[in-house]
Amino acid sequence: MIRVLLLALAGLMVAVGVLWTLQGLGYVQGSPMTGVRFWSLVGPLLAGFGVALGIVALRRSDRR
Repeated sequence: MIRVLLLALAGLMVAVGVLWTLQGLGYVQGSPMTGVRFWSLVGPLLAGFGVALGIVALRRSDRR
């Protein structure tokens, strides 16, 4: 059960990280975050942590 939750959180982190990156780079319009360099730097970091969490979740054993 915890594995599924960790994978869901990892997926959400990657999706939000990609969105923030695209907003920071100006590819996604309609937000105060658009074109702000901070988000183009924070986005990949969040996505990277999401990938790492996903790897940890996949390697985790749910056996008791």
